[in-house]
Parts: sequence; C-alpha cells; structure tokens
Amino acid sequence: MKSIHNPLNQVAQFMLIVLWIYAAFSKLLNYELSKNEMLNQVFPYPVALTLAWLIPAIEILTALLILMPKATYYGFWASLILLISFTLYIILGLFNLYPRMPCSCAGIIPELSWSKHLLINFFFLAITLIAIITNHRGKEKLA
Repeated sequence: MKSIHNPLNQVAQFMLIVLWIYAAFSKLLNYELSKNEMLNQVFPYPVALTLAWLIPAIEILTALLILMPKATYYGFWASLILLISFTLYIILGLFNLYPRMPCSCAGIIPELSWSKHLLINFFFLAITLIAIITNHRGKEKLA
C-alpha cells in the first residue's frame, strides 16, 4: 500500500518518534532509577520488574513502527494505546485511587506535576487521533 504523505502526518510522525525515543532512552539510560521508581508503583514486584524493561522496549518498537512507511498507521495505533494507558494511569493517580501517589517513573520531564503530564498526554493523544484519522482517509482515497 502506498504511504500517505501529508504535512500533518509528517509532523505527527516526527513528534511521536521523538516522544517515544526520548521516553524509552530516558528510562534505559537511568535504568536503576527507573527500575526503583517502577518498584514504587502499585504493581506487584514481578510485574514492576518486567515493566521496567518492557515499557521502554514497547516505546522503541512504537517509534520504529511510526518510522517505517508501511507500518506507520500501526505505529499510530500503538501510540494511541500507550497514550491511553498512561493517561488512564495518571487520571487514577490524580483521583487518589492508589494507596500512595506513585512517582513519575522518569516521565517525559521528571519535574512536571501529574496534572501537567496529563495535559501533555492529552496533547499527544490529540495528535495521534488526528494522524490516525487523516492516515485512514488518505488510504481510502488511494484504494
């Protein structure tokens, strides 16, 4: 299938690739800190240990999918799933539904509050949704 080349999708691709690569490598370059912060989360110990390396791996895979022309659409969907998951996790934290307030887990900018992280997530969710819609419409026109 031909890839869709429109400026909106190209900007979305660039922004999401930067987001996921930055997020993954900030966790991997500070792995001990990231792992310890993950262990402070509400997950059971074995799940937290697995997530400490699995989340960065999924973030890198998502960036690679977005980068590959034939897989960009699926990368956008993977991005949407990740962003929805992280956004719901933040919302639950903001509503004090955890026994303790988990840390930011080496989030995009560790100094940001949870509510500011939520705003960033909503911004990237909007970008991702627009990219999925425009990419899908472009594919329909090519068919």
